[in-house]
Amino acid sequence: MDDVLWKALWKAAGTLRGSVDAAQYKDFVLGLVFLKYVSDASGDGSFTVPDGAHWADLTGEPAEPGALGARIDAAMDAVMRANPPLDGALPKIFTGVDQRRLGELVAVIGDVRFDGRAARDVLGEVYEYFLEKFARAEGKRGGEFYTPPCVVRLLVEVLEPFKGRVYDPCCGSGGMFVQAEKFVLSHRGRPADIAVHGQEANERTWRLAKMNLAVHGISGDIRRADTFHADAHPALQADHVLANPPFNMSDWYRDPGDPRWRYGVPPAGNANFAWIQHIVSKLGPGGRAGVVMANGSMSSRQSGEGGIRSALVEAGLVSCVVALPDRLFRSTPIPACLWFLDRTPQDRVLFVDARHMGTMVDRTERVLTGNDITRIADTYRSWRSGGHSDVPGFCHSAGLDEIRSHDHVLTPGRYVGAAKASSGAEPADDRVERLTRELLAHLDESARLDQVVRAELGRLDG
Repeated sequence: MDDVLWKALWKAAGTLRGSVDAAQYKDFVLGLVFLKYVSDASGDGSFTVPDGAHWADLTGEPAEPGALGARIDAAMDAVMRANPPLDGALPKIFTGVDQRRLGELVAVIGDVRFDGRAARDVLGEVYEYFLEKFARAEGKRGGEFYTPPCVVRLLVEVLEPFKGRVYDPCCGSGGMFVQAEKFVLSHRGRPADIAVHGQEANERTWRLAKMNLAVHGISGDIRRADTFHADAHPALQADHVLANPPFNMSDWYRDPGDPRWRYGVPPAGNANFAWIQHIVSKLGPGGRAGVVMANGSMSSRQSGEGGIRSALVEAGLVSCVVALPDRLFRSTPIPACLWFLDRTPQDRVLFVDARHMGTMVDRTERVLTGNDITRIADTYRSWRSGGHSDVPGFCHSAGLDEIRSHDHVLTPGRYVGAAKASSGAEPADDRVERLTRELLAHLDESARLDQVVRAELGRLDG
């Protein structure tokens, strides 16, 4: 799609400004984009569109006031009935909005054609574009459904989910699953090589995930429920878990007797180690997980968190910890890290300090480049295969005794040390001595010039 159309679509979202809450824009826009795609692509058998629910049926004749929104809601309902995997996923929220502005939005989306072999790829691009734009517009609230693509890609490249069951206990809009499928396809696999399982508590976000998977042709079992109150996949033993749970969540359902708390009962005021232990409970034999966590999870000793972290390390479940650079997440200023967990017991932990990595794309946002992601993923793969070499300032493989000496604090900076000075670099003592000499020389020159100026001013006054 050309840039003009991208901008037109985004501008179209703004037509609803003032008539609906900003956080609902994505429900209206993405719902309509999906309905347009279903209408255009129904000829290839991907979806069934009943009579009266095609795009032309919505816009093809003059309508009385309020009729456009009612038609769209009815079309959404008809498409869901005709396609059981979409049950409950499409928004029926159009009847009560400003019909003139809704008509403007429909007109812009009507100019997009989703046909031909590349239709699904184009739709996927539209969805990913809008999800990112809406997350940025919503700020902190946007973090509930969106993880920066570079972070998702790093998790996937490290875990390499070639096949098996992939699980996300707080799946947001489903970005982890989409990236996992892209990884499989880029390695000449098939979509059927992975089976997707997810859970999401927020109903609107759950709908986004259902639509996003349908957009990308991914069939998955995505259920709506609070992960801590009701485990929606109680028997699941996953091969790969990818997750970006809410950081430091203080309002969560906590049952001290929950069997998932094998390594210690998480504190009521912070769910970080509840998420980690839930994820551990979902890993099948040989299963591995990549989890985004707040930095506090690496070092906190409050309310028993230090004991839980120690137990996880001593059980050999922690394989790698990566410290991330700042400003990757527009939705939160909280520094973040990655935990990689492994059901195959580990007697060492790989520490990677990536805080110096990334490139600023504007004044407020940093991204990890492809080279950054490759370097971290290659380092992990090399370590896992036994071919690892420590790189001062970047990575270090620590045994359990060394980790115990740090009281099971997992902050990579404690382990990787300082980067080596480049070959031929000036020794620190010599550099200090040289800079001191240069400073004194500058001060002397400044004093001399001061005298010259004063003398010149005195001559002019005389």
